[in-house]
Amino acid sequence: MKQISSIITAAMLLFFSSCNNNSSEKKETKTNDTTTTTKVPEPPAFTPFTVMLVQHPVKSFEKWLPAYQGHDSVRKAYGLTELAIGRGLDNPNMIYIAMKADDVEKAKQFAALPNLKETMKKSGVTAAPTISYLNVIRNDSSKTDQKDRVLLAHHVKDFDAWLKVYDAEGKDTRAANGMIDRALARGVDDPNMVYILFVITDMAKAKARFNSPDLKKVMTDAGVDSKPEAHFYKLTN
Repeated sequence: MKQISSIITAAMLLFFSSCNNNSSEKKETKTNDTTTTTKVPEPPAFTPFTVMLVQHPVKSFEKWLPAYQGHDSVRKAYGLTELAIGRGLDNPNMIYIAMKADDVEKAKQFAALPNLKETMKKSGVTAAPTISYLNVIRNDSSKTDQKDRVLLAHHVKDFDAWLKVYDAEGKDTRAANGMIDRALARGVDDPNMVYILFVITDMAKAKARFNSPDLKKVMTDAGVDSKPEAHFYKLTN
């Protein structure tokens, strides 16, 4: 197996939370004539991490899953920890897998294992997988019962310039269009490849937004220089 295409498609990520203020808040409490100051601990700072994304079709999800799970010890030996598995909304036998990678080179070694191709074939994988490696720089891991996701992938001319436009658009605008920010990542091999993960709260609004002239203008202004790929899936775990 190898990483293919400049725009990958993949599942799951699961993903993501961002950094907070540098200073601790202080809270004063007054008991009778005594005033005490209590420090409110800060949440831990977010640490970027690497994800291996895999997408492939299978004959049957129900037959593929036990075979995939039986290979878990091999994945762990190469520093890979499953984060999420998703199934395509249009095609439930299109599988998206997100795995946290302790070491990118070891993850690539896993992808190149001689017997992996045969293992996947036996599990019912029907086409060569699409694999990519991402640096996750924002991640909201807060609990949500919503399982629908969309992964948007595209290339930009300059990441910093793109990020300014993306942040100016704002979370509230995206939320009003049925999409809650979940994760933001950059390609390991090409940092100008951008991957954005959203929780979908309103599918009709989200799809309308992806096809809207307003979003096309935002992307043009941000320096998107490839055709965006939007992949809708549902988490299985």
